[in-house]
This record gives sequence, structure tokens and C-alpha cells, in this order.
Amino acid sequence: MKLVFASNNAHKIKEIQSMLPHSIEILSLADIGCTEDIPETADTIEGNAILKANYVTQKYGFDCFADDTGLEVTALNGEPGVYSAIYSGARCNADNITKLLDKLQKKTDRSAQFKTVIALNIDGKQQLFTGLAKGEITLEPKGDKGFGYDPVFRPVGFDLTFAEISPQEKNRISHRGKATRQLIDFLKN
Repeated sequence: MKLVFASNNAHKIKEIQSMLPHSIEILSLADIGCTEDIPETADTIEGNAILKANYVTQKYGFDCFADDTGLEVTALNGEPGVYSAIYSGARCNADNITKLLDKLQKKTDRSAQFKTVIALNIDGKQQLFTGLAKGEITLEPKGDKGFGYDPVFRPVGFDLTFAEISPQEKNRISHRGKATRQLIDFLKN
């Protein structure tokens, strides 16, 4: 089976491909000749995943899936949420982390969750899969694995951030890992 993953994020593609059975081949946007930026104009994580999946299916005719992920911080009323990738005004992980830590300086509640929604368009139908990873925001970045907010997110039950644990362990407990396993279970059936 071949599916398009509507993403240009090489980290996400590698992370998800490593979790899929060999019987499912992932095609990137580049593989199908999609070079344009797919609009992410929805005001929810679910909405952006749906927009991206629908764009590829409608414009290119492929069965595909798309994801969107956000970090939701309790003390910041769910920020950065749907704007996680551009929280500081640009797609810069270091600037996004700096802004997040600055906004949390005087907050005692550092609880947060990562949320991933995958929208799958297959055989003319759409399915949504949601994965959550609960944890807290650390006082400073730690670790050099992963990407995005991984250096400041410590999942529940761990003393390490996502950026300090192995990619295999992260896939086992992460929001994207949970949503992807739901997707895989659906595809197997």
C-alpha cells in the first residue's frame, strides 16, 4: 500500500516511517510533485490536519494522511496550541522555546500536553486519530534529540525530556506515536 504523508517535515516523515510496517510505503509531498505550501489556516489542530489531507486528495488524487501537532500549556490557556510552529512569529525552534519559557517565568503550574491529530483520507472516506502526551515544561532546555519543543517537554513518569530519550522510547510514549499506532491499526483492518 502507498500513502502520501502530507508533510515537508523530514523529522516527522522519518519518525512515522520507522513505525509503519514495511507493507505501507510512505510518499512525501516531493514524491508526488507537490512543491507549494499547503494552507494551514484553521483555528484548531484537527482543522489543520483535515485541510492538509483534503488539499492533497483533492488536488493530486492520492489517498493520504496529514497531521498537525500542538503544544498546549495549561497556565497559558492552551498556548501555543495551533500556533506552536510559529509561536515566536517565525518557524524557529529556539525562538519558540525562548518565548514559551519567558511566558512561564512567573507561573507555578507548568503542566502541558502535546496533541497530534492525523486525518486520513482513504477510499473516499476520512478518519481522524488523536494522540496525547501529558507532561510538564522544564525550566530550561535539555537534550539534543528530537525537534521543536522536545528539549523543554518532560513526559509524565520520566525524569528526562523528549530530547533526552531515545527515538524508539519517544515513539512508544509520544502523542505522534499514539496517533500513528491508531492509524496503523486502522490500516491493518
